[in-house]
Amino acid sequence: MRLTLKKYVLALKHTFSISRESHDYQNTLIVGFSLGDSTGYGESTSNPYYKISIESMMAEINAIRADIESFDFDRPEEFHKFLVEKNLSNFAICALDLAAWDLYGKLKGKPLYDVWGTSKENYPITNYTIGIAPVDKMVAKMQEMPWPIYKIKLGTEDDVAIVKELRRHTDAIFRIDANCAWSAEETILNAPLLKDLGVEFLEQPLHAEDWEGMEKVMHASVLPVVADESCIVEADVEKCGLHFNGINIKLTKCGGLTPALRMIKKGKSMGMKVMVGCMTESTVGISAIAQLLPQLDYVDMDGPLLLKEDIANGVQILKNGMLIFPEIGGSGVTLR
Repeated sequence: MRLTLKKYVLALKHTFSISRESHDYQNTLIVGFSLGDSTGYGESTSNPYYKISIESMMAEINAIRADIESFDFDRPEEFHKFLVEKNLSNFAICALDLAAWDLYGKLKGKPLYDVWGTSKENYPITNYTIGIAPVDKMVAKMQEMPWPIYKIKLGTEDDVAIVKELRRHTDAIFRIDANCAWSAEETILNAPLLKDLGVEFLEQPLHAEDWEGMEKVMHASVLPVVADESCIVEADVEKCGLHFNGINIKLTKCGGLTPALRMIKKGKSMGMKVMVGCMTESTVGISAIAQLLPQLDYVDMDGPLLLKEDIANGVQILKNGMLIFPEIGGSGVTLR
């Protein structure tokens, strides 16, 4: 295989803020794998919360470049196993794994959802994320992008008041993501108020390690609770089953599509709702997520909608949330 690495700086339409950080740009790494005339693409973003930079991922990958390029590529699962044995970070593994799956599907001439024996006829609609901002700006973002489902980022002193004001301007479904900013007591208190305001579920209200608090929330919250920061890798799924109603899988955090497929299966076997979420990433990463849609209950794959300019072609997200899947195999990605 021929390996290429390229850093991109993605400019956002608006400043994106959550409870712990804000940014106007997102650095992302695009990996290319070529075999013959076919090239597969993968993506992984930098993330200061997890101490991941583009430079650190490139250094990891370049350190084993010769081993990667000489790998006898047959199936992505075997390639993923090889990468894990090399002790790369999950973020670096994700970009490589996504590229391998995209290449595999292109070589087979099949989209990945077909490779996995699923159909694109039924799939959940992505939410559109509204980051923390003065409430008038949050309203303006909704009006700029009318959408059937909004994920609202919270973690302020006026969270319920914010949702009340947003509700005045739309009948859309709301999902709330506090990104670890609430306490158990605050979550239990807020839940009935938010349910009355049309909120579907709460995502990661408590700190990732507050398992005792989550046990209280599970017994007392009138809204379902979905794990994000508490569900990073495969080993976290079983523990989350005792403390959450669902899990949000991030490909960058778990190490790509290969472990995500196993996490989806495990989560469903435990009776949990399963969601896959995105970082602020381009159509490269989002097109990989889209291949999983027939297996999911919820999805957050609005990354390209938040960008001033995309860097790739692949799955297209239409104004009503519906999708146009590419005609080519794999994840269907081509760079612009």
